Amino acid sequence: MTRRSHRALSLGAIFAVPVVLFVLSLVGLVAALLGDGAWDGIGSTLLATTVAAVAWARLFRSRS
Repeated sequence: MTRRSHRALSLGAIFAVPVVLFVLSLVGLVAALLGDGAWDGIGSTLLATTVAAVAWARLFRSRS
């Protein structure tokens, strides 16, 4: 059994991905609600990034 070393992470390193996902989701919501046509596609694509990130984390990321 090997132990992984725990290194201290900065606050920016901890919250970088959640902040990016928040911004993408917020822009996607605003684009989908306020725009028509191509904006709906852009909004749904940006909203799908959060779903894709969660699916990737659950399926392909090992927690050992």
